[in-house]
Amino acid sequence: MNVPDVRTMRAADLPHAERTSDITFLDSDRRDRRVGEPDPQPRSETATKRWIDRMRHFLDVDPEGCLVAVDGPEIVGFAISQNRDRLWYLATYGVLPDRQGHGIGKRLMDAVLAHADGRPGMFSSSVHPGATRRYRSAGFSLHPQMRMVGTVDRSTLPAVNGLREGSIADFDWMDRLDQQLRGAGHGPDHPYLAAHNRLVVSHANGYVYIDDQGRTALLAAADQPTAQKLLWEALASSHGDTLVNCITTANEWAIDVGLAARLDIGQEGYLAVRDLQPPAPYLASGHFL
Repeated sequence: MNVPDVRTMRAADLPHAERTSDITFLDSDRRDRRVGEPDPQPRSETATKRWIDRMRHFLDVDPEGCLVAVDGPEIVGFAISQNRDRLWYLATYGVLPDRQGHGIGKRLMDAVLAHADGRPGMFSSSVHPGATRRYRSAGFSLHPQMRMVGTVDRSTLPAVNGLREGSIADFDWMDRLDQQLRGAGHGPDHPYLAAHNRLVVSHANGYVYIDDQGRTALLAAADQPTAQKLLWEALASSHGDTLVNCITTANEWAIDVGLAARLDIGQEGYLAVRDLQPPAPYLASGHFL
């Protein structure tokens, strides 16, 4: 078996990297599927386009953090990381199932950690045993995450006031809030997130991005009451089954809201952090952290 080269991703790699990502995460989802859950399916055409668009954003902003492992014409692994001020985060990472266990993942992780250049870091981790061993050996603390799923009981929705639609004019104070919670602002990620999600803010005390299915994409607040109001607004926007993800034990306020809305609680991987504590009140984005 050839030893793949690890190099910086190029724009032309994006469709090939997406296919590798889809195969990798579909295998992981099927392996970790809970009893009673539907069989995971390959990404839809829409989801494929969104993945490529998101990775192109990362490639435009911080290309040196976007790496692929290539064996001839085939992309067998990828690691997309980003530096934002004094914070590093890993947006996505994986190796084809039939190429795992041969050191490719370690080489990719070593390379993106070198790009971090000692910054505190965070990312959302799966429960894959090999990956979690690698993360822990790299000095990351693994904080179990929970998720809440189900259909909101609309009779439980409270009246929520003090919120408004957000805009580009809010990004400065949002970045200052991010700095307090996670050590760095989202910076160029805010315009991207706002272009693809609804932004709702509470004065200068908190914000939430809500996707087109009414799910919380990213939430940050100065205090728990504000965070709960923002989460209730997201739940009120949902239709059909919804998901509240990336809930650490530092954010049990979100569990209280989800239980009140009659959602079901389950476990969902880890928040991996190095040289910082899990942000709170905060619900991370899986890709933008």
